[in-house]
Amino acid sequence: MRTPAATPDPRPFRILIVEDDDTIGRHLESGLRANDYAPTWSRTGSGALAEAERAPYDALLLDLGLPDMDGLDVARRVRDRFPALRIIVLTARTDDIDVIAGLEAGADDYLVKPFSLSVLLARLRAHLRRQYTAAPLHEPVLLGDFVLDTAARRCTLDDAEVPLRPKEFDLLAVLARYADTAVSREMLMARVWDENWFGSTKTLDVTMASLRRRLAEAAESAPRAVRLPRITTLRGHGYRLETDPA
Repeated sequence: MRTPAATPDPRPFRILIVEDDDTIGRHLESGLRANDYAPTWSRTGSGALAEAERAPYDALLLDLGLPDMDGLDVARRVRDRFPALRIIVLTARTDDIDVIAGLEAGADDYLVKPFSLSVLLARLRAHLRRQYTAAPLHEPVLLGDFVLDTAARRCTLDDAEVPLRPKEFDLLAVLARYADTAVSREMLMARVWDENWFGSTKTLDVTMASLRRRLAEAAESAPRAVRLPRITTLRGHGYRLETDPA
């Protein structure tokens, strides 16, 4: 089945596939190429890491059960080296703890095998659309003593950048866009992930916890006392970001 390309970008999106199963790898490679992507297929984690350094990629499709190293280690190293790269984990591991481990390692999304190519393509388009076409806030926003600049995709504290993963940044940006207003879990899932998201909303909980932790760590390491942006949990509804925390 052929679907529209991710965006009218003048170049095809480059997708790095990391999969040691020949049947799955060939299926992904041919399916992506048929839908106007530019795939590169690596069968090992070490090969994928070398390839990621060799050329710029827009997204990584990552199997966790690799012959030479754990896919979670690949995800961590890629996320540290390329913070903006979209990572979609493809795995047969189905336990909640495995899903959480994948997200904590830096994955943006998680698909359990077997999955359909159409679902994968829909997820991929959603991630790339948000990465390259999301409308930024017009001006940087002050969140306590932090500054969020969505045009530059930077969160800073005293001019030092706070290292946020892509989904953490996107989540903070949506909360900032609707600052001091209650934002439902459903809206956050639709805006940060996809309006047709099929997975568990535990993804939101994990990402929110990680975002709070990273902001707190940045505040604790600052040379002066600073104010954290307050993200209030609204039980049964969602969250509210307060731009002028006490």
